[in-house]
Amino acid sequence: MNTTRTLLFIVAGLVGACKSDKPPAEDPGAPKACTKEAKVCPDGSTVGRTGPDCEFAACPEGSETPETPEEPPTP
Repeated sequence: MNTTRTLLFIVAGLVGACKSDKPPAEDPGAPKACTKEAKVCPDGSTVGRTGPDCEFAACPEGSETPETPEEPPTP
């Protein structure tokens, strides 16, 4: 009986010592995964997130300012 109680306390102590409320530290040199979102450019093409800050890539050249004719006002 005494041995069982001692083993129980040892196991409980080990479990308590291994449990940690802190998340594991991030490695600043480790690659970072970006979300798989897409941005639709004015020309209809799409670009994804890239780089260390997961910013959207630039739209292809010439697609930043879409040429849309102005509609005349309706009477």
